[in-house]
Amino acid sequence: MNRPYPAPAFLNTLSLSNLFGLWACLLVALVLATAPARAEEVVDAAAMSEQPLSLTDALGLLEDPQARYGLDDVRSPPLAERFEGGRAPANALALGFTRSAFWLRVALHNPGDVPLRRMLVVDNPRVSQVDAFLPDGQGGYRAVLTGSDRPFDTRLYPNRNFVFPLLLAPGETQVVYLRVASKIGLLVPLKLWDEAAFHVAEREDYAIQAWYFGIATAMILFNLLLFAVLRDRTYLFYVIYVGLMMLGLASKNGLAPESPWDALLLNSNEAYYSGVSLALVGMLLFTRRMLQTRESLPRTDRLMLALVGLYLLTPALYWMALPVFARAAVLLNLATALLIVGVAVACAFRRQRTAYFFIGAFALLIAGGTTTILRAIGLLPTNVFTVDGIQLGSAMEMMLLAFALADRYNVMRREKARVKDELLRAQQQLVETLQQSERLLEQRVAERTDELQVLNRRLKTLSLTDGLTGIANRRHFDVMLSQAWSHAQRNGEPLALAVMDVDWFKPYNDHYGHPAGDACLRQVAQALSATLCRSSDLMARYGGEEFVFLAQNSGVEGALGLARRVAEAMEALHLPHERSPLGRVTLSIGVAAMVPQPGQLPEVLLQRADAALYEAKRGGRNQVVVDG
Repeated sequence: MNRPYPAPAFLNTLSLSNLFGLWACLLVALVLATAPARAEEVVDAAAMSEQPLSLTDALGLLEDPQARYGLDDVRSPPLAERFEGGRAPANALALGFTRSAFWLRVALHNPGDVPLRRMLVVDNPRVSQVDAFLPDGQGGYRAVLTGSDRPFDTRLYPNRNFVFPLLLAPGETQVVYLRVASKIGLLVPLKLWDEAAFHVAEREDYAIQAWYFGIATAMILFNLLLFAVLRDRTYLFYVIYVGLMMLGLASKNGLAPESPWDALLLNSNEAYYSGVSLALVGMLLFTRRMLQTRESLPRTDRLMLALVGLYLLTPALYWMALPVFARAAVLLNLATALLIVGVAVACAFRRQRTAYFFIGAFALLIAGGTTTILRAIGLLPTNVFTVDGIQLGSAMEMMLLAFALADRYNVMRREKARVKDELLRAQQQLVETLQQSERLLEQRVAERTDELQVLNRRLKTLSLTDGLTGIANRRHFDVMLSQAWSHAQRNGEPLALAVMDVDWFKPYNDHYGHPAGDACLRQVAQALSATLCRSSDLMARYGGEEFVFLAQNSGVEGALGLARRVAEAMEALHLPHERSPLGRVTLSIGVAAMVPQPGQLPEVLLQRADAALYEAKRGGRNQVVVDG
């Protein structure tokens, strides 16, 4: 038979809180291993308080390995006698990852002389199939077939959990049957509530849900605004993480079917597991950015990026075959959570301030999850703090991480102010030093001014001129490009650039010799310079056989026209080239033009023109190619 594994059910139920999943595994396994088997009990439905009554101890349990038994089968003597008494003295029945279906049987008795209204609750919205068979008062049963993989309108009572209202007549004993099965770990917290107490607890529960999702929404909107203002992607990654965590918890807690998202199957376990994966993607990206692992822990950073890629693939696997990957998913999620904590601890040892916030945030999440675990195994009472401990811990985690972002901003602002003060002091010292030097050198400057000016002009001319061709060199071009870029950026004017390369120049050099190659370059430079019409345009030798021209306040059309004139000038030279397929010296030209935007660098234009040149050479050379 396909036997269950009790511990992993808790790991699956608490996938969003994998830091404490292993602790849950050990606790539940210990309880189940040490609890003796007992016979079924008849539950006194009148012995109720404001707290729910766990029915785990009173259940009869029958495994259906092939998932083929019906109600008549399990009520027949051969199978009815095989029901085993409950073994877990906890608040939940942990049946583990199994493909078996399980039948639960519980007898409820009303010893009083007034009718009793009770609510039978399966307090886990992630059970795929919950089939309830309730006495109809006429000796038969009515079937209610529901579960997380079935539409919300199959539920007898509209609630995020599975609720079955019961009416017990005076002196009546009702035997209720439940059939449960799940694609993931099967955890069945079966409870009996007094009707009035249930409605009070229900209102409290939904108030907690609204409180949590309200906080999450506020955090998303606030940090989205900060991202829009500061343009710091750290805030965007925080928004992504909180948003995906919110959707994952909505799916985990069974809230999705009560919204328009039901049409998108957000209530399914596939959607739940996918939400967990995407939430961890957001957490990994946020952790990388916040703790700067790319600089501080480069190897671990590469591992985190690999996990991001893996998690982006997992939703497809879950939708194809969730039962196959469910256990591996839980272990992967646990390993990822431990990795994030380990990264935070490592950064804390490096005295990285933000890491302390991370450790505190995860400690709050672990504390909240631990209360839920202890309540599930019966060590803590049922209340809003123990039932919704994960969400309470998650909410505090989100707020502490938001404080970490605020602290990061304050630290950066103080550091910026400190650097500014240091620069001002250094500038003041420099000014004083210069003034003193100026006074000392003032007497000598006058007699040598003319000589230095002549020398400076000569040096400047030499430094900005290419010694071979006599046109501007690369240094001159870089200066002019930077100035033209800034001017165009301020005035919103277009700027055009063409990069030109002499085709097959190395074979030319090898065939005719270097002196001939130098002469060829000089003739090319003269022909190119002759095509310039405006004083603001610049022609320069960029290096080797590569030339560039820069046209200010010129778009693609103007630059393309100039490039074609250059190509025509080259054809007019008729420089022979026996090693060229065309028989003459030709040019490949790449042209790009753009209006510089704030924050962009001149290298963008140069890269685009260079890419166009590459396309021209790849396309056969001796042509003009425009970027884009």
